[in-house]
Amino acid sequence: MRNKEIIEAFPSLNGISVSWETDYKSSPPWDIHAPQPEIVRLAENNEIKGARVLDVGCGLGDNAIFLAKKGFLVTGVDISRLAVEKGRKRAAKQGVTVDFRVGDVLKLDDYFEKESFDAVVDSGLFHSLDDEKRLPFAEQIWRVLVNGGKYFVLCFSEEPGSVAPRGVSKEEIQGTFSKMFRVDYIWDAFVAAKFGTGGARGYIASMTKIVHDKGVRAGA
Repeated sequence: MRNKEIIEAFPSLNGISVSWETDYKSSPPWDIHAPQPEIVRLAENNEIKGARVLDVGCGLGDNAIFLAKKGFLVTGVDISRLAVEKGRKRAAKQGVTVDFRVGDVLKLDDYFEKESFDAVVDSGLFHSLDDEKRLPFAEQIWRVLVNGGKYFVLCFSEEPGSVAPRGVSKEEIQGTFSKMFRVDYIWDAFVAAKFGTGGARGYIASMTKIVHDKGVRAGA
């Protein structure tokens, strides 16, 4: 399929509000049956610290499964019940345990206590959020992380030449998260997918949760 045909078949790629259940009835373009190379790099470089990892927008679970194989205690959350069901089957087939849950990433406080995780991994979720949902999402991530915990986000970019249907800029990443997190880096990256030349240009960002002396959110 050409890029235009893929976007028409899976409008969620372009930020259009649709049922994610529909996307997961077939194999969506982001289903590469493997962890994203950038997530692999994070683990191999020991950037993911601590034991408890939350994979937000985990989809079919390939990143979560990979991290579980590396010894992390992984929880995966996705709004699609069908994706979670398929993720559980993939994990069972590979003999690993992942706590897959159906849930809304804008309501993490309904499912988890404060400071429940040492790290949060986001592969392809942030760039799919409507603009007005970005700050509430950042607040939810801040809440579930321990002080000094890490948030890693892999997203499509708006760099010239990118074939990504919807991307974000470095400035948008900074503007969304900088009041609550120290942005450690935003690097050029490649998001693997079943379009273009195997994917599209993107960014990988690493951020550290920051708090004031009284334990409240920085910038609050």
